[in-house]
Amino acid sequence: MFEIDRVQLDKLFDPKLAWDSLPFLLEGVPMTISLALIGMAIGLILGFFISLARSSSNFILRWPSRIYISFMRSTPIIVFLFLIYYGLPIMGVKLTAFVAASIAFGLNSAGYIAEIYRAALSSVDKGQWEAAKALNIPYWKAMRLIILPQAIRIAIPPLANVFLSVMLGTSLAAIITVPELFQKSQIVAGRTFDAMTMYIMVAFVYWPIGIAISYLQDRLEARYGKYVDIKANRAIN
Repeated sequence: MFEIDRVQLDKLFDPKLAWDSLPFLLEGVPMTISLALIGMAIGLILGFFISLARSSSNFILRWPSRIYISFMRSTPIIVFLFLIYYGLPIMGVKLTAFVAASIAFGLNSAGYIAEIYRAALSSVDKGQWEAAKALNIPYWKAMRLIILPQAIRIAIPPLANVFLSVMLGTSLAAIITVPELFQKSQIVAGRTFDAMTMYIMVAFVYWPIGIAISYLQDRLEARYGKYVDIKANRAIN
C-alpha cells in the first residue's frame, strides 16, 4: 500500500503573488500580439507567392518552393530564432531581438501558409478561370477579384490555426530576450522562486487571446461566406 500526500494548494498557486504580478505580466501582451501579427503578416505575403511558385509548371520555380516548404515544416522554430539572432551578426547583420523573432516566425509560418494557399486555390472550380479567360480578364485581376476571394473562404480556418500556433509559439522568443508575456513570467519566477504560479497565470492570460482568435475566425468565415459568391459573380458579369 502507498499513501498520496495531500496536495498543498498554497505551494501550487499563490493568489496574492498572481494578483500582484498580473500588471507586470500584462505588459508583455502587446509585445506578444505584435510579434504574432507581424510574423503572420510576413507569412501571409511570402506564403502566397511561394504557393504560386509551388503550383507553377516552371521547374525553376516549383522545386525551390517545394524545398523551402519541406525545410520550414520540418525544422523547429527555435532553430531559426537562434540562426537569425545569433547567426546573422557573424556576417555583420545585427538585428534587435524583436525584429529577429518577427522574421523567424514569418519565414517559418510561410511554409505552412503556402500549402494552405495552394490547397485553397486548387479547390476553386477551374470553370472560374475559364470564364475569366473567356472574358479576357487579366491573370492578376482574375486572381484578385474572382479566385482569391473564394480561396480565402476555404483557407480561413487553417490560417486561423496557424495564427494561433504563431501566437502561442511567441513564448519561445523569450529565449532571445524578447520581453513578451512568457519572458515576463520568467522574470517574476526567477525573483520569487514560484515558477508554478507564474506559468499558471501565463496559461490564463493566453486563454482569452485564443478565444478572441476563434471568435475572429468565426466572424471572418461568416463574412466571406456571405459575400464571396456575390463578389465573384459581379467580377465575371
